[in-house]
Amino acid sequence: MSRIARVFPRRTKATPDDDLVFINKPPSQPMIQKQEMDEVHVSVAFTWDIPRAEKLARAWEDVGVPVKIGGPAYGQPSGDFVPGLYLKHGYTFTSRGCPNNCKFCSVPGREGGLRELPITEGWNILDDNLLACSEGHIRAVFDMLKRQPQRPIFTGGLEAAQLVQKPWVVDLLRDARPERLYFAYDWPGEYEPLVKAGRLLRAGGFTQEGHTLMCYCLIGYGPCDTPLAAEKRLKDAWRAGFMPYAMMYRDKHGQVPDGWKDLYRSWSRPQMVAAQLKETEVMG
Repeated sequence: MSRIARVFPRRTKATPDDDLVFINKPPSQPMIQKQEMDEVHVSVAFTWDIPRAEKLARAWEDVGVPVKIGGPAYGQPSGDFVPGLYLKHGYTFTSRGCPNNCKFCSVPGREGGLRELPITEGWNILDDNLLACSEGHIRAVFDMLKRQPQRPIFTGGLEAAQLVQKPWVVDLLRDARPERLYFAYDWPGEYEPLVKAGRLLRAGGFTQEGHTLMCYCLIGYGPCDTPLAAEKRLKDAWRAGFMPYAMMYRDKHGQVPDGWKDLYRSWSRPQMVAAQLKETEVMG
């Protein structure tokens, strides 16, 4: 099996940690002597890391093995998922792509239409839209989760509208005893499905306590969004039965639009979110 060194411009919670992973480091002679490698892959998740990653790629060319650079930041479609290669073990993709074409989302342009992948082991599901998959695939994913040593986390978006169309998924979710479920509420048209999904989940035994039902709300995208409108979406997500967290839009340079940092700070840290929600409850 090829020994692939993976170089990342920054570390995230999902970055693998084996002996061939290097974070924002050019090669050094002791490093090269210690590890035998057949290829070097510089993996870039965020567009604002591209300049740093390309500098790293040029430095790693001195190792004398092929150096490749790519990743989501370059808009490259992903192939079948390989556990532990670019994400630590436990994280998995069982499908790629999404049938929706949300204007703020890079997934359709990068991955194309929805495609189901061979299911690999893992308990943190990162799929772009798992519930858009076929019933057979969804049930096979939940069968896989029964073998895992940890309670599942659905970090990838669970689309409320898909759940409403497939209410049998609620039984699968309840039986899986997930640690967290992440939904999304990014634009007004998603609110009614979110409310219906919240009702289905509560009827299935889920509650807001314990932060199991989560909802990310995109804020700051485009000239039509305002801090006032974004804060209303966050509070409405709570009223629909979900713990809301702000997801700040950033441009390709990683910059946040002017006037949004205070709102983002207030709705992205658990203690501050709790304070905002307490105020929401008092005001009704």
